[in-house]
Amino acid sequence: MEEPLVLGSDARLRNGTILYRGSRIGAHLETGHHVVIREQCRIGDDVSIWTGSVIDYGCRLGDGVKIHCNCYVAQFTEIGEGAFLAPGVTIANDLYPGDAASEHVMSGPSIGAGAHIGVNATILPFVRIGAGALVGAGATVTRDLPERCVAYGNPAVVRGSVDDLVDIGLRVRAADGSASPYRLARRTPWS
Repeated sequence: MEEPLVLGSDARLRNGTILYRGSRIGAHLETGHHVVIREQCRIGDDVSIWTGSVIDYGCRLGDGVKIHCNCYVAQFTEIGEGAFLAPGVTIANDLYPGDAASEHVMSGPSIGAGAHIGVNATILPFVRIGAGALVGAGATVTRDLPERCVAYGNPAVVRGSVDDLVDIGLRVRAADGSASPYRLARRTPWS
């Protein structure tokens, strides 16, 4: 007999959310509309999963994970505490899709605690992304990335460290009267 669904206290589930039996979900889960969480997932406390995202079966999400809209988290993926997936992140778990031998070794990536994955990034199977790493928008991560690195491109390449990023206040300026209140500042020799 399949395990029951265990859902912690104070969940806020929006219209169209589907939670499968067999998952264990901590307190304060918050979902957007039309979220799917499949069976055998282990999800910590204070997790947010926004509209249109799918967490496939057998995944582990640590406390405080935030998954934005329209993300796909493939089976057997692990996401560490406080990690963030921007809109449209796609995670794969099958090295040779459709191949019977590959099906037996399916494994999603492991994304370290506090890592931030940019909009529309693709993370391939078996990859390990270190804690605190920052992966740029549109990147395709095909190899392991170290802790606290900044990586982007296709394939993603380490370009620096989050410890060396220019302060955000130096990178943007106000755009008065706009619905988008900030814009990129002109590049300077030190940015």
